[in-house]
Amino acid sequence: MSKITKPYTRTLWLLFCLTTAFAQPAPTVATNAPWSVRMADSDMIRNPKGWMLDFSKEPRWGYCNGLVCSALEQLWKKSGDEKYYTYIKGYADDLINPNGTIKTYTLSQYNIDAVNSGKILFALYEKTHDPKYEKAIRLLRSQMLTHPRTSEGGFWHKKHYPHQMWLDGLYMASPFLAQYAQVFNEPALFADVANQIQLIDRHNKDPKTGLYYHGWDESKEQRWADKETGKSPHVWGRGMGWYAMTLVDVLDYFPNDHPQRKQIIAITNQLAQTLATYQDKQTGLWYQVMDVGKQDGNYLESSGSTMFVYFLIKAAKKGYIDQKYADVARKGYDGILTNFIKTQPTGIVTITDACAGAGLGGTPYRDGSYEYYCKEAKRDNDPKSVGPFIMLALEFEGKKRGK
Repeated sequence: MSKITKPYTRTLWLLFCLTTAFAQPAPTVATNAPWSVRMADSDMIRNPKGWMLDFSKEPRWGYCNGLVCSALEQLWKKSGDEKYYTYIKGYADDLINPNGTIKTYTLSQYNIDAVNSGKILFALYEKTHDPKYEKAIRLLRSQMLTHPRTSEGGFWHKKHYPHQMWLDGLYMASPFLAQYAQVFNEPALFADVANQIQLIDRHNKDPKTGLYYHGWDESKEQRWADKETGKSPHVWGRGMGWYAMTLVDVLDYFPNDHPQRKQIIAITNQLAQTLATYQDKQTGLWYQVMDVGKQDGNYLESSGSTMFVYFLIKAAKKGYIDQKYADVARKGYDGILTNFIKTQPTGIVTITDACAGAGLGGTPYRDGSYEYYCKEAKRDNDPKSVGPFIMLALEFEGKKRGK
């Protein structure tokens, strides 16, 4: 060995020893923990800060962050583990200024997606009594006071999507508004929430199949809109998933004697029957494009499937639907665990095969065609699968654990 090679080799060896000595052990997740904990802990390892949840490079106020944080809020309350509370509070504190304004949020954009993350603020305000959380809640409520609407009072999806109601938008605002109505004693707001649900049922549903089309354009001006009905061309699984979760979540806050509560439960029953009909009999899952089913390009998709299972098991447990649908939910849960969940040697779990995103219109133009939905990117550990998975797992796991 040359005089040059020997010290170079020794240096490499010393560097290796130092690196090994000071290396931190890889994070692990207990494989004997409940699935809700395994998924939550895995996602918190992947995203040490809440603002990172939607593959973000910098903090922003986003609906996906709110979706996962809402799931973590449920896990915190059921497990008693404060680390989940600390995590969601960290996200809120990174985005909410001391005066209650919200970073990266602009009310005048009238983006209904922005309202969803406001749901986690109720629990934070209740626990801390920090006025900034109440101010932020009221700020988001104020958006919906002036949010543009259809002629029947339906919220536009966004200001730059005029006259359009999308299934996604129901989940973004309705559960927040129902909770606001209860917490801040605004009973008239319940009727407005119910109206949103009924408008979607009236305009987006196919009465023959019970399936709901992704969007409806009251003006019928969009290229994707049917010139007679205003409906978009196809049934997107996750779109129906958003609507399904809306139904069971708003019912958490609706007074038992409210005259429109029965109507929401009736819609819930119809949807449960439809989902049972369109469930893939072999896997227990649901397709990305539900009105097409098993064809070239179509695939079994995880975010819609997790949302449907959450809806079905929660509705069955609450007694809104027949208990036979709990079996449909269980088959779906088993299908999710078998087909979408992967476990690493460290115990960290991954959920696969989520549609990264889908919409209508915009630039470049999204035409709502079968080919469009099938060609949208898929990704692993999408928050739109992670959040509903945690929530459905909690429903199956039952009552409060731990403390």
